[in-house]
Amino acid sequence: MSRINDFGQPIGRELAGWSPPAPLRAQSLTGSHTTLRPLHVDDAGAVFAAMQRAEPALYTYMFFDPFTSTDDVADLIDFMKSQPDWLPYAIEIDNVPQGFASFLRINPGDGAVEIGSILYSSLLQRTTAATEAVYLLIRHAFDSGYRRVEWKCDALNDPSRAAAERLGFSYEGTFRSATHYKGRNRDTAWFAMTLEDWPTCRTAFESWLDPANFTEDGRQIQSLTAIRDSS
Repeated sequence: MSRINDFGQPIGRELAGWSPPAPLRAQSLTGSHTTLRPLHVDDAGAVFAAMQRAEPALYTYMFFDPFTSTDDVADLIDFMKSQPDWLPYAIEIDNVPQGFASFLRINPGDGAVEIGSILYSSLLQRTTAATEAVYLLIRHAFDSGYRRVEWKCDALNDPSRAAAERLGFSYEGTFRSATHYKGRNRDTAWFAMTLEDWPTCRTAFESWLDPANFTEDGRQIQSLTAIRDSS
């Protein structure tokens, strides 16, 4: 809610009690279905093995191409870890990396961070662990004092847009000709979850992840969207 200053102009709400957090630091994040830990170059072999059954179409909207060797993965991990505002995580199931995800554009001054560069193996795609992995990242960001978590994707990437909305991110608009990759233009769709959104989203995540929300054969009883919309 905006306020009115002494000149009769609307101004933003006061950030009472908030101060810029520390930069996010690498640490393990543990859930019931998966563990996230800092991604290392030594993980390249395991990631390459995990992605062997991935369809080439999985890489269409990634900034990198399908891996042809462990060296490809190692080079990518080296690149991600060299970026000053990135923090890549390995996503493990039974202690084996089955993909990765990253904090990007970590901006402590404004309390904002993006989650992106997400790649799941076939054993991780469309699983409870995949949802939990993003939940763990979002929770870590807000618990660390950040007040905005972003999700961005190619505006033509319908699966990523649908995932963002399912996870509770709100669409904020499309930046036309925002960037380019693989020799083509990218219009970027922006989504975000704010600190004000988080209590409702957190309750929905935790209710959805509750074992009571799944049948004995692993099927969800209520969808994440339905749980959040009913709160």
